[in-house]
Amino acid sequence: MTGPAKVEDIGLTAFDLGLRGAASGLFTMMVLVLIRLRPGNCQAVLGLAMSAGGAGFAVATAPFIPVSTFWWTLPILSAQPVVFWLWARAAFDDDFALKPWHGAVWLAVIILGFTASLSWPMWPVVTKICAKGLSVVAVAFSLLALMQTVTTWRDDLIARRRRLRMAVLVLNLSFIILVAGPALLPIPGQVLGLAANTGGLGSFISALTLCTLAMLASWTLFGANAAAALPSPAMLAAAGADEPQGAHITAGERPAVAPLLLRRLDQLMTVERIYRREGLSIGGLAATLNVPEYRLRQAINEGLGYRNFNAFLNRYRLDDAKAALADPSQREVPVLTIAIDAGFQSIGPFNRAFKMATGMTPTEFRRQALAGGAEAPPDFENSAR
Repeated sequence: MTGPAKVEDIGLTAFDLGLRGAASGLFTMMVLVLIRLRPGNCQAVLGLAMSAGGAGFAVATAPFIPVSTFWWTLPILSAQPVVFWLWARAAFDDDFALKPWHGAVWLAVIILGFTASLSWPMWPVVTKICAKGLSVVAVAFSLLALMQTVTTWRDDLIARRRRLRMAVLVLNLSFIILVAGPALLPIPGQVLGLAANTGGLGSFISALTLCTLAMLASWTLFGANAAAALPSPAMLAAAGADEPQGAHITAGERPAVAPLLLRRLDQLMTVERIYRREGLSIGGLAATLNVPEYRLRQAINEGLGYRNFNAFLNRYRLDDAKAALADPSQREVPVLTIAIDAGFQSIGPFNRAFKMATGMTPTEFRRQALAGGAEAPPDFENSAR
């Protein structure tokens, strides 16, 4: 029994090392390509960090790698879930922008990692507590990334990005179930993250997950369609990052994409003002037009240049609100009333969208417009993301 068992373990370890080698090679290649491309958007920069972390994790947790190597790389690797969460925000939220507090969260997790690493010789109990905390952080930020993937799925108009959301969702759940989740169990080797260094089924599953992630990332970056979108570092390309965010609807303007459908849509939006309908969804709009939802998504995205359904609606809602704010006869109408009449559900989203579109608050816009000194604000579609 011992002989065959050892042979089986050796075979599993060989597969483990092979998968890790492939994963680290793909991740390293992506890092080099992205450095050469010198991407300027935060999604690509975050993806570069993810790729570098993936390569480091594949090597540091491989069988037969000295445990001391893992301890010194643990602090940086432990912050990868934060990077992944930020990347998911940048990939799936067109309005996302990095803020200083994001960096503070990332740094806090690194400090927790150093505490776990450096306290081991003298305070192993502290190390175990910190390691538990790191596992909780990994699960928590993976869940946040999962929520970001799911909550914005419905309004995403980019077919390629919607398909890749499913892959990201599956991989994220796999990471929680197979990698981060088991570390919360009261097993010392798993709590300290040392199981991967000793080989076995757990290490093999981790290697398989990493390799799958690396293949998906490389397919996204080097795929045939990657050149159409600004290259993205890992798992999901910007998926139309260079597409114009919303062109004005003009009948027959883009005849390549269902001109009749665009004309009917223009009628609904400009004449019937369907954007004022409470709770209007893309499914409801498709039902009103009596067309399949996927065709409407394609028309709005490829025919009009919008990547997000809410951005499409907000273009009309904001134009409506700006006209009301500049109307002297509505001088005494509260801003909230104007926002609700235009189709917004509350004042907060209205204020944020208005500020992003015009560079000023609704009150400032009204004051300048009624005083006759308002300059033409930037078009919403050119400023919203």
